[in-house]
Amino acid sequence: MALMARIVAVTAAAALIGGSLAACTASGTRSGAASASERAAAAAQAAQAAQAAQAAHRQSAPAARPHPPAGPVIEVTGAPQRVKAKGAIVADALTGQVLWSRDPDTERPMASVTKVMTALLVLESGHLDQEIRVPQAAFNYAWKYGGETAALRPGDELTAQELLEALLLPSGADAAYTLANAYGPGLSAFIARMNATAAQMGMTHTHFTSPDGLPYPTETSTYSTPSDLLTLGLAAMRYPVFRSIVDQRFFHLPKGRGHHQYWWDNTNELISFYSGAVGIKDGYTDDAGHCLLFEAVRNGRTLIGVVLDSPATGMAAGAQDAAQMLNWGFSLEQARATS
Repeated sequence: MALMARIVAVTAAAALIGGSLAACTASGTRSGAASASERAAAAAQAAQAAQAAQAAHRQSAPAARPHPPAGPVIEVTGAPQRVKAKGAIVADALTGQVLWSRDPDTERPMASVTKVMTALLVLESGHLDQEIRVPQAAFNYAWKYGGETAALRPGDELTAQELLEALLLPSGADAAYTLANAYGPGLSAFIARMNATAAQMGMTHTHFTSPDGLPYPTETSTYSTPSDLLTLGLAAMRYPVFRSIVDQRFFHLPKGRGHHQYWWDNTNELISFYSGAVGIKDGYTDDAGHCLLFEAVRNGRTLIGVVLDSPATGMAAGAQDAAQMLNWGFSLEQARATS
C-alpha cells in the first residue's frame, strides 16, 4: 500500500477502532440471570457509557492534516552519509514524501518501538483519566523478562495518561503490562487488537507478540519494517496527548492520593541533543540493535523517520543515525514550481 493511501487508511481506522475499543472498555459483562428491570437499567447505562466514550473519543481525536500537494514538495539530491542502521527511512511528515530509505520493507525486530502501538490503542480507546491499579503481575512480568521498568509500585493507582508517561519516557514494561491488562482486557486480547490494528493500517509486514517488544518467545517474534513504522509514527503523532509526552526530557509525578512519587527520564537520546527533535520512541535488544522512530521540526519543515538495527557502538547509536538523516533532509530545497 502506498504511503499516502496508508495515511488515509490510518485516519479511517482510528475512528473505527477508537469507537469500538472505547465501548469495550467502558462497558462490562455480568454473569448470571438478570430481571427485565435490571436489563433495562443495564441497557440505559451502556447507552450512556457509549455516548460518553464517543464524546471522549471526539475530544481526544487528532485533527486532520491538510490535504497534501499533488506532487513532491522537496527536491531530493544525494543521500545521507554515515548512516549505519541496516533498515532506515525518512520522509516529510506533512505530505508523506519519502526522501530516502534503506531496506524499507525488510522485517526486523523493533524492540521498545513496539510501545508506540500500545500507546496508540490506549489513545484510541479513550478514558485517559480513568484510574488503573498497578498489579503485582506487572512487576513480576518485567522482572521475569528483564524489561526496562518505570519502577511502578504494585497497588499504586495512576491514570491511563500517567501510565502513558511511564510507558513512553522510561520505556516501562511494567506500564505496558498494566495498560494492556486494563485495556485488553488481558494481554492476549490486547495483543490481538495490536495485530488487528496493524492490519487495518496497512502494516502488512508487522507482527506483535507483546505490548512492549521484549524478545520472547524469540528475539524476532515481534517485528516490523521501516515503512510500516513510519505509518505507525504518523498515526501516533496526530494525537496532541502523545506528542506532548514524547517531546519531554523528563516527567515528575508528585506523590498523590493512591500513588507514590515518580520521576521518569526520556530514554530517547535524540531529544537530549538534537535541536528541533519532538519524539518519538527508542528501543534496544541484542538482536534488534538500536532502534528509533523519530520526528523533528526545523524552519517549518517536519521530518519523520525510522532506524532499525543501528550497531551497538554506544547508547545513542540510533539517535546518531537519525541525526545524520535529519541533517540531510533539512538541507534539501523545496521543489521548484512547474507551470
